[in-house]
Amino acid sequence: MDQTEKLIIDIIDQHRDEIIEFARDIYTHAELGYKEFHTSQKFVNKMKELGLHTETGYAITGVKAYLNEEKKENASLALLGELDALRIPEHAYVNPETDAAHCCGHHAQMAGIFGAALALTVPEIAEKLGGQVVFFATPAEEYGEIEFKNQLREQGKIRYGGGKCELIRTGAFDDIDLCLAHHIQPGEIQVGSGTGNGFVSKVIRYLGKAAHAAGAPDKGVNALSAASLGLQALGLNRETFRDEDCVRVHPIITKGGNLVNVIPDEIVIETLVRAKTIEAFTDAAKKTDRSFQAGAVAMGAKIEITTLPGYLPTLAEQALPELKRAAELAAPEVPVREAAGHSGGSTDVGDVQHLMPVYTFNTGGVKGGLHQINFEVTNEEEAYIDTAKMFALAAYGLLKEKAARSKELVKNYKPVFKDSAEYTKFMEQFDSKEVLD
Repeated sequence: MDQTEKLIIDIIDQHRDEIIEFARDIYTHAELGYKEFHTSQKFVNKMKELGLHTETGYAITGVKAYLNEEKKENASLALLGELDALRIPEHAYVNPETDAAHCCGHHAQMAGIFGAALALTVPEIAEKLGGQVVFFATPAEEYGEIEFKNQLREQGKIRYGGGKCELIRTGAFDDIDLCLAHHIQPGEIQVGSGTGNGFVSKVIRYLGKAAHAAGAPDKGVNALSAASLGLQALGLNRETFRDEDCVRVHPIITKGGNLVNVIPDEIVIETLVRAKTIEAFTDAAKKTDRSFQAGAVAMGAKIEITTLPGYLPTLAEQALPELKRAAELAAPEVPVREAAGHSGGSTDVGDVQHLMPVYTFNTGGVKGGLHQINFEVTNEEEAYIDTAKMFALAAYGLLKEKAARSKELVKNYKPVFKDSAEYTKFMEQFDSKEVLD
């Protein structure tokens, strides 16, 4: 390794306890999407302590901190960290104030970019970087609480439920050329990414008529019965989903009635409709709508279906040599593999990929299942310190020598959309509300 790479590793090792403390604090103060105020402020404080020009208020809680702004014409590289957690109130480290828990490891991303900032802002290292670095804390990657996000939409605070989607729409990525992103997973280090599902989100609201459930059920219109039929119709439609499209539709009932002795007059269902391609999830979404509408027709209920843009499919990405090298230097004893295949899950990193290169890596140090109550951090060195080293080492590899490598990657990349305006225009087709009375 060269002297700068050695210095990066040494500085992160020297700040090991500070990075771990930062990660633990976020881990035990988990917050949900567009509500990550504690996490966001903690990140702001650290960035300002490092003397970085820091801007807040991006998609409510997003933060951008800038290093080497005078070199942004060469290349602007963003290190992406996600602020939000999941609502898993049974988890051992749940935040009792929010019912949120970091069972997807976003706190490790935040620790990673904080640790990278500790190293990259050292003058001897910063001067070796031939481009701008943006330490970018992004909100609301976990697509949940759709009704809450609809309230934010009505208040004019956001338009899209996904944090990076909203950041693209509002131009927050316009001054960035390429990105590094991280996720955590049990096992070895992984570089690159396979494909992943895209989706649209739906809120289905059945409106019936309340009546005495025992004394006069014939006077009511049972919205729960309509919803039950809709769910059954959706289940029967599943055989029409092609295996190769990896369709996933997974509804929950968020309102199921008011009192057991009253015919339910309002039922609310939230669901995501996912698939491998835009065409596939669009087809599945139409079948989902038909299924729920059938329940309303059968019971004589009113139905409102609100569809919102979700995430675009994740694009396959080859392993970046700079990330491979970063893994070998940061954690020489940990195996490294290249990502492949398809995931049924989704991430708004895929939306950014449609505009610019995004290079991803995974580190370990955890066990259990993502999004599950048995998720547990078992090795803080791998989860936090290795992540920080890989972010910093890869950033140095991409920006040294006047950012020649970054400029090459950007020049050769073929984005799906030329700019944020074209992306937003495309996404608007998935914003609709249908009413059947």
